[in-house]
Amino acid sequence: MAHQELDEQVETLEQASCHTGSERKSHHSDKTKSNMVSRLNRIEGQIRGVKGMIEKDTYCDDVLNQIAAIQSALNSVGKLLLENHLNSCVIERIQEGDNDVIRELMVTMNKLIK
Repeated sequence: MAHQELDEQVETLEQASCHTGSERKSHHSDKTKSNMVSRLNRIEGQIRGVKGMIEKDTYCDDVLNQIAAIQSALNSVGKLLLENHLNSCVIERIQEGDNDVIRELMVTMNKLIK
């Protein structure tokens, strides 16, 4: 990771807060949000493509390969989101003494790896 990129991440984390009171919000940089939205738009297009493949009676193996690609792309978005969550929200809440975040994270991880 480039030094400038690391500095930008640190600055973003210093300006952000995961939650105030009972309100929970993320605080991704504009670059990260744009990256995730772009990936999700691509995935959305892939899903529409698979729907079209099924409607056109495309060979099952070809459809399944597209589904595998979609799952992989969605997992990549999940990993990116998880990494950002761990490096910001989770660390912040632990530093504040809120250890419930660990239980919350374990529940979420169990859902992600099903």
